[in-house]
Amino acid sequence: MRISTNTIYAASTARMSEIQAGIVKTQQQISTGRRILSPSDDPIGAARALEITHSQAINTQFSANRQATINSLSIEEVVLQSSTSLLQDAKILAVSAGNGILSDADRKFMATELRGRLNDLLGQANSTDGTGNYLFGGFKSSSEPFSATATDAQYNGDQGQRFSQAATSRQIAISDAGDSVFQNIRNTGAQLTAAATINAGNGVASRVRADGSATVTNNDYDIKFTSATTYDVINKTLGTTVSSAQNYSDGMPIRFDGQELVITGTPASGDAFTVRTPKNQSVFATLSDLITALETPIVGAPGKADLQRSLTTANGNLDAALDNILTIRASVGSRLKELDSLNVSGDDKNVQFAEALQNIQDIDYNKAISDFTQQNTNLEAAQKTFIKISGLSLFNLL
Repeated sequence: MRISTNTIYAASTARMSEIQAGIVKTQQQISTGRRILSPSDDPIGAARALEITHSQAINTQFSANRQATINSLSIEEVVLQSSTSLLQDAKILAVSAGNGILSDADRKFMATELRGRLNDLLGQANSTDGTGNYLFGGFKSSSEPFSATATDAQYNGDQGQRFSQAATSRQIAISDAGDSVFQNIRNTGAQLTAAATINAGNGVASRVRADGSATVTNNDYDIKFTSATTYDVINKTLGTTVSSAQNYSDGMPIRFDGQELVITGTPASGDAFTVRTPKNQSVFATLSDLITALETPIVGAPGKADLQRSLTTANGNLDAALDNILTIRASVGSRLKELDSLNVSGDDKNVQFAEALQNIQDIDYNKAISDFTQQNTNLEAAQKTFIKISGLSLFNLL
């Protein structure tokens, strides 16, 4: 077969260019530490590396979510711990207030101290997470959840609970609604009075007080006026009539089952008033009721009985509030523990992703350096043979 001189030159040049391109590529692989410089180097490996990198980025985002959740829950735990301490102090004061040697002035001093605890507790309930979001506002995290009223605190948030995506299939609550922490607390005895909405008269009922004549049962009662001057008292809990056709006059105490209240004004025939023990009561109302009881001077045996009843109710409600907050704290602690476990799992996944990426796209330096040396040797050989072949000419024989 006859090969032209142009073909020899072209083939040699192409081969040397090919070897030089291989050397440049190997040099880039060594300098970057990557075996796959472009998808064409290993299409399957490049696709797998892209998938692993995507999973690694998602895992990193989960880690950031968990850290933000840990920060928020840690602040909530501190707030709940402070609230626990405040309620424990209030509990001590409530127990101390039962000491019979205390005077009205002594109890007023205690009430002043309790009012400070109440204000502190309200401040704790309006705490933020450090980024301006209120901890206990539910989904309404940008506005103050609690505002003080005369005898309680109004909840302005909602019942929503914000969640954070902590893992692929796990969401963890980042907050707790304020009503579940400070308001929806089991009531152990505080009773409320209310007039029926259909009342035609202008009678107004006072709060219920113990009169010391009998043990208070905290049953529910209805006071129904059969005329403008007579009334019946019905025990709604037991379904029995306590008294009937009792005479009424403006400001006269209405007594039943160890309790009394005063209705002022002029009720009409058919008017009704209720005495109910609500199922739940806020901790702010509990402290307000206790402050009112301590600020009220004791007058005779009924006054002592009313104070004792108020203190017993306050102690029970404070215990219920403490139990509720401790339950929330246990929930927060459980979530923090789970986040720690998820962090460990996430760190392990990051290590696995890094190892997988290393196996797919990182270069084997021993093999790369060996290939580089071999390619240089091939280039030198190609150059030397080209010199020899290019020197072959008939003119050298003439």
